[in-house]
Formats: sequence, C-alpha cells, structure tokens
Amino acid sequence: MNIILVLIDSVNRNALSPYGGKEFATPNMQAFVDRGAWRFDNHFTCSLPCMPARREIFSGTMNLQWRPWGPLEPFDLRLPKLVEQAGYSTGMVTDHYHYWEESANGYIQGFQSAELVRGHELDFWKPLLPDSDLPQWVRNVEKWRPGYGHRYYSNIAHFRDETDYFSAKVMNGACDWLKAPRQDNPFFLQVECFDVHEPFDVPEPYASMYGDGADRDRFTLWPPYQNAARQAEFLAGTSEEEFAYIRSQYGGKITMTDHWFGKLMQTMDDLALWDDTIVIVTTDHGHDLGERHGFGKQYPHFDSHANIPLLVWDPRHKAEGRAVSALTSTLDIFGTVLDAAGVPLPEGTHSGSVLPLMAEADNAGREAVLYGIFGNGLCCTDGDWTLIQPPDRNKPLFAYSSMVPTTIVAPDKPVDQGYFMPHVDIPQWKIPFTEDKPTDRRPMDSEPMLFNRADDPGQLDNLVGQRPDELARMRHLMRDTLARYGAPSELFDRLGLAALS
Repeated sequence: MNIILVLIDSVNRNALSPYGGKEFATPNMQAFVDRGAWRFDNHFTCSLPCMPARREIFSGTMNLQWRPWGPLEPFDLRLPKLVEQAGYSTGMVTDHYHYWEESANGYIQGFQSAELVRGHELDFWKPLLPDSDLPQWVRNVEKWRPGYGHRYYSNIAHFRDETDYFSAKVMNGACDWLKAPRQDNPFFLQVECFDVHEPFDVPEPYASMYGDGADRDRFTLWPPYQNAARQAEFLAGTSEEEFAYIRSQYGGKITMTDHWFGKLMQTMDDLALWDDTIVIVTTDHGHDLGERHGFGKQYPHFDSHANIPLLVWDPRHKAEGRAVSALTSTLDIFGTVLDAAGVPLPEGTHSGSVLPLMAEADNAGREAVLYGIFGNGLCCTDGDWTLIQPPDRNKPLFAYSSMVPTTIVAPDKPVDQGYFMPHVDIPQWKIPFTEDKPTDRRPMDSEPMLFNRADDPGQLDNLVGQRPDELARMRHLMRDTLARYGAPSELFDRLGLAALS
C-alpha cells in the first residue's frame, strides 16, 4: 500500500467544509471526504508548536514533558527510515523552512529524496532589500513584528502570480514526484505546506475573495502573538474591521491551499493511485483568529486551535458518510504510517494507529489525550470533559536532552547527567530551563479551567467551582496518562498533580 501524508500548517477545522465550515470555500477537501475519506472528529494536537509536533510525527515520542522545540535526538526513531527498511521509496516535498534551520536538524535527512521550496516566513533565502523598497503593507507588519515583514518581503518581492506562491509550489512539486521515474516498489511521500501559516499574504483573486485585498495598505496581515504584551497593545487599538480583514486573508490562504490540494488529487486520478494508496491529511495545530480576543496557538489551548482536522482515505475501508468519534492525537500519525506500511510499532513509543478505528466500529481509541507547550500548562481531554491545568512557575523546570541545542541553552549549566527517559540507553543532560518572560504570559495562565465539551463547545463556562467531582477525576486522569508516558517527577509537582491521592 502506498502512503501519502499531507501536512498543512495551522489549519482550523471549522474553516473546512467537511467539518461544517461555511465561511471559506474548500471544495477539494469536501471532494476528498465525498470520495470516501474518513473524518476524525476528536483528533487533537499533542506538543505545540511546529517542531515539537513534528518530533512526535517522526519519532512517535511525546515531546512536551521532556524538552522544548529542537532537533531530533540521536536516539529518536526516524519514521521515513523505518518505512524505507520495509521496502518503500520515500520522499518529501516541503516549504517548511524550520527544517533547514540549525535548531531543527535531523528530520528531512531520513528521506531518500527531498525537495525544499524556499522563502516562506523568515527563511534566510534572498538578500534583504533596502528599507526604501518596502511597500506600505510590509511597513504595517514591521510595526508589530520588527524584522519579520522585511525578511519575508525580501523573499517574495519577485513573485508575479499564484504559481509563485508556496502552496502551489509544494503541491506541484508533489505531483512531479509522483510522476517521476522511481524504483518499482511502494512509496511513502510526505507533502508539507507551511501555508496556511502566517503571514496571511495571498495573491488575487484570493486576497479579495472574503474581504478587500487593498486593505493590506491599511491593516496588518501578520498580527503579533508570541509576545503577550505586544499582542495586548495590538488588540487594544485594533478595530473590528481589521479583525475581519485578517480573518479574510487567512480564509484566502485556506482556499488557495485547498485549490492546489485539488491538483494533487487530480494527479492521483491521472495515475490511478486511489485503489492502492492511503492518504492522510492533517495539521500540527490550528490558529486562533480573534477567539477570546487573541491570535495564534499559545497556552491556554482551547479547542479552537487544539481540536484539529484529520481526514484519512483508506481504499480498503471507505467511510461512506461515516466519521470517527474516538480520541486520536498527533502522536498517532507515526503509528498510522507504520501500520499502513505493515511495520510493527516499535517498543517504547507513545503512538498508536488510527486505521483500526475505521475498520472496527467498536474500537474505543484512546482513553485521554494530553496537549500543550513545554514548560507551560497542560491540557487533557477524555472527549467529554477538558481540563486546562496551569503550572506553578515557582517550581523547577528542566529540559532533558542528549545534546545541548540552541533552543535549550541558558545561563544555567546542566545540573546532572544520567538515564532519565524510559527506553533510552544514551545518557541525557538535565538542564535548568526558564520557559518564558513575564511579558509573554497570558492573563489566563494561572487559573485551572474545566469545560464540558458537549454543553459548552465554545469553552466559555469554566466549571472548576461547580463540578469538583469532575475536576478531581480529570486531574487523576491527567496524572495517570502523564505517568504512562514516563514524564519526569518534577513535572507532576509543577502541575499540582504530585499530591493527588
């Protein structure tokens, strides 16, 4: 069975018509489901953001309890290598520029072939243009993100039409890979679009599809969110008209990416691949667009960006209008690809496969899923209830790694070296870590939150005070699930879980 994994960054499930989205056009995602792909309704992110999620996809190991963003560890499994050993040709086509940054090495090197589409976001591609060459819309970005607009515009200033943009290049590159001569064996192709990630820069007709594209000279198309103080300042002075404009440009990217995904589907038609190819379409996380007066995918992680889309085509088990309600996680992409390739799941991983959920109606899936960003609070859902548990920032935090990568280096030196991680036979450093600055924290960072997902899908009614029984149950579930992943002992204390009876 051939395998295609399509990973599209920052997709909100409510933006897609298979999930009931009506605001933006996604006819090809709908056609994919209408053909017989399964829709997973309770699929969640695990470790956020980009590279922590990809470490889980590549290695099947939960990232957030051990370390922040960074490269693959020497001891990590490599998904494409495991599939290659099973007799597959492997390839990747991507514009996800983090892969070729120093802080994210080791991922793409596992593929037999890789096409890298250059220039997205802060990719160090083209020489920086003179300040005098920057148009007004770039200066609007620079106001809130100094250096970001300048870097991005220097990369794309020469673009002339839609085919120059990133989703077009990535999907066209994937089509070319499928058409190219290769060995006569099954293949695994990973197709990664950094779109629909910011900046929300799209050409016409997409720029004016849901708003006025000319408004880029009035508003920003790349709002701040990593720095909470800067975001608060932006939000305090931003009009509803600007909010609507930003959302319209996100929608334009959704529709443009959907259009080029359609080209990939057409190539599968042309090459008659549907009957012997499993296709997985998902994202790493969503992106809030004004929900709760915020942007991005920072903690606290509400369903608006944590409950993410997963669509799976398996020609052996067509959906025929059905959907999967069982809990699944980004962690399960690793196990699903291996399952599709007929490779047994290696011992010690945290992954599973979603394929049995489509073949066996009574398969219950996971009991709970955990998700969050290293060093921040932790979220847990059992499908019915969601607990968002803040950290005690006065308690110690350590990063564990066999290296000391640039994403972990701090003024404090490692305090210990030993064997801390289960199933790892290489010594690791134990490194004191400061996760953020006070200015980067959100107003809701310090309070636990409990939501009933059925009664309160918008997660607006915090039931911590009204439902102490469910709060206690969910805290125990969070603790027990974290323990099964082999989390370090100090994390339980930091999250207020160590004293539970």
